[in-house]
Amino acid sequence: MRIKLDELIKKFNETGYICEESTALTVFLALDLQKPLLIEGAPGVGKTEMGKVLARILDTDLIRLQCYEGLDETKALYEWNYQRQLLRIQMNRNLEDEQIREDDLFSSNYLLERPLLKAIRAEKRSVLLIDEVDKCDPEFEAFLFEVLSDFQVSIPEFGTVAAKNIPVVVLTSNNERELSDGLKRRCLYLYLDFPDVEKEVSIIRAKIPQAGDRLAWETARIVSHLRQQQDLRKKPSIAETLDWVRALVALNRNRLDGKLVSETLNLLLKTHADQEYFKREIGPEGVNSYLKQSGNGGEVYKCR
Repeated sequence: MRIKLDELIKKFNETGYICEESTALTVFLALDLQKPLLIEGAPGVGKTEMGKVLARILDTDLIRLQCYEGLDETKALYEWNYQRQLLRIQMNRNLEDEQIREDDLFSSNYLLERPLLKAIRAEKRSVLLIDEVDKCDPEFEAFLFEVLSDFQVSIPEFGTVAAKNIPVVVLTSNNERELSDGLKRRCLYLYLDFPDVEKEVSIIRAKIPQAGDRLAWETARIVSHLRQQQDLRKKPSIAETLDWVRALVALNRNRLDGKLVSETLNLLLKTHADQEYFKREIGPEGVNSYLKQSGNGGEVYKCR
C-alpha cells in the first residue's frame, strides 16, 4: 500500500518520532522508489528508531540484523538444519523400501531462515533493519550487494530465492569506517544529527507528556550543553535524555539545579572518565550558572 508524504509526516508525529520535513521526504522517496535507506550519524540520534517506527507506521514485521565484525552469510542469510537432516537419515537407514534423495534433505523443511532470507521470503512487505552496517567486514558488505540490488539470494543446494514482496530496508551506520561506493550507490542517503534544543523539547513532550514545560526545556538545554563538550567520550543520546526525564518525573521534580544534575548524572554520562570530566570542568556551580544564563522561567520555557 502506497503512503503519501503528508500522511507519512502525520504518522511520524503520531508515533512521537519528531523529524524535519526534509527527513520525512527522504524516507517517503525510499518507500515510493523501493530503495534501501542508509542512515548515518552519531550513536543515539534515532537511526535504529527509524526502522522501528516505520514498522509501526506500515503495520508490519520488523526483521533486524545486528552487524558485527566476523558476521557471515550463515548468520545473516540461512543455515541448514544439520541435526534434523541427520535424524532423517537415521530414521530411514533401516527402511529398505524408502531411499532418501538429496532433494529431500535440502528442501525448505530443513532450511533455517536468518534475517535476510526471512525478509525476502516474507508473505507481506516487512521492514528489514540492518543495524550498524559499518561494523561488519567489507566482504560481508559486498555480499549485501546482491540482496540490495535484486532483492534475491542464491542458495547453491536450493536455487535462487527472489523476494515475494520487496522489503523496506533501513541500514544504519555510526561512521566507524567508510562504507563502499557500491553500497552507497544502491541506497538513498540520510544523515541524522543530534537535535537542537527546541526539537529535543518536542521529543520530550511527545514521549513524556507528564513532564512540565520548565523541566523539558531545562533538561534539553543541559543535554545540549553536554553534547557541546568536545572532551566527552560518549555524548548523551536521545534515549538517555528520555530516561533522565522519566527519572526526574519519578522523583517529582519539575526543575533542575546543579545538585540534582550531579546526583542523576549516571543516567546521562555512562563512562567514569566523562563523569569525572563533568565534576572537574562543569560541576554543580557550572550547571546553576548555565541555567541562570538560559532564563529564569516565563516565555523561555514555552515552545515557540
